[in-house]
Amino acid sequence: MAKPTASAGPSARAVAPVRRPELALPELRPHDADALRPDGDHDGASFTDLDLDGADGGGSTFLECALRGCSLNGTRLTRARLLDSELTGVRGVGTELAGAEVRDVELTDARLGGTQLHGARLTRVVVRGGKIDFLNLRQSTLTDVAFEGCVLVEPDLAGARLERVSFTDCALRGVDLSGATLRDVDLRGVAELDIAAGFDRLAGAVVSTVQLMDLAPAFAAQLGVRVED
Repeated sequence: MAKPTASAGPSARAVAPVRRPELALPELRPHDADALRPDGDHDGASFTDLDLDGADGGGSTFLECALRGCSLNGTRLTRARLLDSELTGVRGVGTELAGAEVRDVELTDARLGGTQLHGARLTRVVVRGGKIDFLNLRQSTLTDVAFEGCVLVEPDLAGARLERVSFTDCALRGVDLSGATLRDVDLRGVAELDIAAGFDRLAGAVVSTVQLMDLAPAFAAQLGVRVED
C-alpha cells in the first residue's frame, strides 16, 4: 500500500502555478543621460555598465528597459515603476525601492544588500540566480513571483502578502514571516530552508515531507509541545 504524503487528504489540491512574465524587449537605445532624475520617463532604454550610485530616480517609470551590469549603491527609486523590463548583473547596497511597482520583470544574477522594497508590489516577476542579503519586503505584495537558484539571506517578509510564489533550488536563510499571509506558496524546491520567525503564518504554503520533519521541532515549540525521548 502506498504511503500517504503530508498533503494527502480530502481537502488537498494542486498548488496554483506561478504566472511568469513573457518579455520581448524591442531594440533598445542607450540611456542618453549621465544619471537618473526624479519622475523620469524611460521607454525602450538600455542602461549598461553605468555607475548610478546615489542617483535619485524616485517616481520614475521604466517601460521595456534593460539595466545590465549597473552599480546601484544607495540609488533612490522610491515609488518607481519597472514594467516589462529586465535587470541583469546589477549590484549595490541600500538600493531604495520602497513603494515601487515591479511588473513583468526578470532579475538575473543580482548581487544586492539591504534592498528596500517595503510596501512594494511585485507581479509576474522572476528572480534568477545571484544573492540578495537583508531584503526588506515588509508589507509588500508578491503575486506570481518565482525565485530560482538564488540565495536570500534574512529576507524580511513581515506583514507581506504572497500569492502564487515559488522557490526552486534556492537557499532561504533566516526568513521572517511574522504577520505574513500566504496562498499557494510552494516551498518544496527550497534547497536550504531556515525560518527565523512566523512559523504560525505557514498556512497557505506547501512543504515537502522532509522539510516537514525538519520543521517539526519549531512547530512543536510554537504549539507549546514538549518533546522528550
